[in-house]
Amino acid sequence: MSFQIERGLFKFDFTDHHAVLGIPVNADVKEVRKRYLKIARSLHPDSRKSESEAEKKLANQLLSKLVNPAYEHLSQGNRDYLVSLGHMGRRLAAEKGKVAPTSEAAKQLSRSGPNLDNAYKSALQHLTAKQYEALDQVLDKIAEISELNMVYLMLNGGLKGDNVAKLPVGGVGSGTKPPGTNVAGQRKSPGSTVAGGPPVGSASPLPDSGISRAAEYIRRAEGYMAKNNFAGAVLELREALKLDQNQSRAHSLLGVAYLKQNQATMAKVHINKALQLNPKDELALKGKQHLDGLAQKNQGGKQPPKVSPQPEPRKQPDKPSGGGLFGGLFGGKKK
Repeated sequence: MSFQIERGLFKFDFTDHHAVLGIPVNADVKEVRKRYLKIARSLHPDSRKSESEAEKKLANQLLSKLVNPAYEHLSQGNRDYLVSLGHMGRRLAAEKGKVAPTSEAAKQLSRSGPNLDNAYKSALQHLTAKQYEALDQVLDKIAEISELNMVYLMLNGGLKGDNVAKLPVGGVGSGTKPPGTNVAGQRKSPGSTVAGGPPVGSASPLPDSGISRAAEYIRRAEGYMAKNNFAGAVLELREALKLDQNQSRAHSLLGVAYLKQNQATMAKVHINKALQLNPKDELALKGKQHLDGLAQKNQGGKQPPKVSPQPEPRKQPDKPSGGGLFGGLFGGKKK
């Protein structure tokens, strides 16, 4: 069973783990753990009073496919996820007039004015009080909470100041990294990057040229894809295409990122665009071959080979428009 949510941050191809657990986007590790344990107890078959086998099965699916993954990301301080959340907040702030919430709670929050933080916490507390009681309404509740998170990030311009300091960094029971170190424990130097973020200690994080800036976004997207963080890659590649619509590499990578998230329609759009710009784009050609196989399968033809292997390590980081970086996505053996 798969769960589809298309409101709030989810409609931007972003998995809102905070909404799944029903916690604020600036929740610390203790809040994450406390909330997870409460939800897990309510969904676990040994503690939940279910009226039918179907309800027991649904509770178990919600726990294993939504709640547990959300806890894993947030309790371990998944840096890629937090960076993506920060990017999302800045993007929403820039597109404030174009993003319209649909739920009443999110609409009220958008009118909260200077009382934003208190209004956000109050609305969130109300929505999460019975989030997992009626299992057939859980996805709607998560969507409503995600809309609330979307509006908060949009009005707050992302995660700032003290809110950032509260985010989990080293996982449960671990201390934070010393000042001046990156997530690997290495010293930061001027102009270096942390987990795909902008250069540290640089007054101008990206070159002035739109094409050069687009290449920087593409490099970060490649890093995300190498770690199987396709949602983060989508955000970076969209930013790259805002600066340069003629980047075939960005389109082919975006097509693959959508394929890996089972969004064949969006994948087809960008893979076709990549081939229009560069008919010899190897990644786009492999993506098209995979799409053709899916089409044959849907029409009753032979089943195409499954997408199985992991992305290959980056070989030419200074040439984002080159080919072959993720050639292993569409063939080969599992590692």
